[in-house]
Amino acid sequence: MQPLDVDEPAAVGPYRLLGRLGSGGMGRVYLGRSAGGRTVAVKIVHPHFALDEEFRARFRREVAAARRVGSAWTAPVLDADPDAPVPWVATAYAAGPSLAAAVTDTGPLPAHTVRALGAGLAEALTTVHELGLVHRDVKPSNVLLTLDGPLLIDFGIARAMDGTASLTSTGVSVGSPGYMAPEQILGKGATGAADVFSLGAVLTYAATGEPPFRGDSSAALLYKVVHEEPELGPLSGELHEVAAACLTKDPAARPTPADLSRRLAPEGAARLITGGWLPGPLVEQVSRSAVHLLNLDTGEIPHSGPVPFDTPAKTEPPAPASAASATGAGVFGPPPVMNPAEPPPTPPGEPTVVPAQRDAPPPGRVSVSMAAAATPVEGARGRRLSCTVVLAVAGALAVGALGLGALLRPWSQQNEDKGAGTAPSLSHAPTAASSAATGGTGAPDNSPSPGTIPARYLGTWEGTATGLGGAVPMGTFRLTVRQAAVGKELGRLRQTDAIGGVCTDVLTLKEVTKTQILATSVGAADNPGHCVPTPHQVELTPVGDDLKFTSDSSAEGNPVARLSKVE
Repeated sequence: MQPLDVDEPAAVGPYRLLGRLGSGGMGRVYLGRSAGGRTVAVKIVHPHFALDEEFRARFRREVAAARRVGSAWTAPVLDADPDAPVPWVATAYAAGPSLAAAVTDTGPLPAHTVRALGAGLAEALTTVHELGLVHRDVKPSNVLLTLDGPLLIDFGIARAMDGTASLTSTGVSVGSPGYMAPEQILGKGATGAADVFSLGAVLTYAATGEPPFRGDSSAALLYKVVHEEPELGPLSGELHEVAAACLTKDPAARPTPADLSRRLAPEGAARLITGGWLPGPLVEQVSRSAVHLLNLDTGEIPHSGPVPFDTPAKTEPPAPASAASATGAGVFGPPPVMNPAEPPPTPPGEPTVVPAQRDAPPPGRVSVSMAAAATPVEGARGRRLSCTVVLAVAGALAVGALGLGALLRPWSQQNEDKGAGTAPSLSHAPTAASSAATGGTGAPDNSPSPGTIPARYLGTWEGTATGLGGAVPMGTFRLTVRQAAVGKELGRLRQTDAIGGVCTDVLTLKEVTKTQILATSVGAADNPGHCVPTPHQVELTPVGDDLKFTSDSSAEGNPVARLSKVE
């Protein structure tokens, strides 16, 4: 687990966030705790999904379906808010490593552990399939190893068997290369048999330390899954037979999860778990994790405990303006301007650091309660978004600057997500003043010549942005403008989102007029996969001492920002 960066929220809904557990295709996962003391895993989806009503509808259905799953070998869904500006879901947290981490750290698992693992996961899938659901992403990182048995987690892309919506419409791959069934890869749909195929691959990995299909790229892995036989390595006896049966190319020839659980544990998985099922090194690791969990910060947050799942997470209503002045709290506003001396946030890596216990939040920590108030908005997504922001500052930074960092930014950006096409370019009709050389007075025209950037625009600018006509907070934009000729790089725009994700756009000068600058913006080549890469047009227009930034990127919600000069 990694400590929270200053640009990440310290609270989501009713949960105080204690650290970041990891990140993936759908978003980031945090360790959280309710006011009542319950520890949870909170998954916040990537911000650009907030712009997609179709995704929100699917997310709402999928999380509701996941809550119905009540197997002893799954982590229950406790709470969610698909209608929040940043959709999230909370599940029970289990102290224990993922199967992927366990095998990486300690090597292949012993045969009796693999048998118990397979039996528990087979019973979990039996429950899932009896509800008419398909998990679709059974893989080592979605299996937790606890002292009480294995847990199958992350039903975020579970789907009703008769569902027709495809997550690929938002650029998300359903499943993981090397663990997807051939029929998934070929686009033939996924039934419960696809989960059985994935289970066979997971058992092979657990027993041998290697997946059954290996390759240097996703394309190679997908080809091997469809056309080649699995490599089962040193697997022998019944485990070899079980894995081979699960990995059969023909879905109809695979055993059912109920068949597998009976074969691996005739008296039930619980019998195999009783008395200890994990090897000694993993027992020690899980025990240490439990101790760290107890020692984590348990500070109060200004919310009640978990709320019923099928309603949006509740927050206290905004205080009146007079009360806000007295208490320091208020209705949601744009995130504060970042300290210009503050370095850009570091993209998250593999979680390896457990944060030390602390008595107070670090300087500049920001608490964000992400919950939506539903009121109609003309031309927007059908509701106006209102958030409560509580700024808890533990101490001033150097020279009195607070540098709180970005809270929310456009979720314009997963393993992943590729932006949609852009809207037609904005049109700009020339004015009479700009078409006349002298204005009839004989005085020379002071409008800038093509390719010359007036000093008024040069420098570094920063501010907050909104999208969809102001309905969605888009985070912090930091723009650097330098001298350039038409067709050359004008500068770069750094966008920081609610959970610290950073995307960079490169601006190429298109035209300089008397009243504004037009540029073409495109995602930088080294951006993370969740950033929108497609070209779009932006305008820079002076407004007082500031610059107004306007974009025609429909994939990002047509963001608008007012930027103040910081350098």
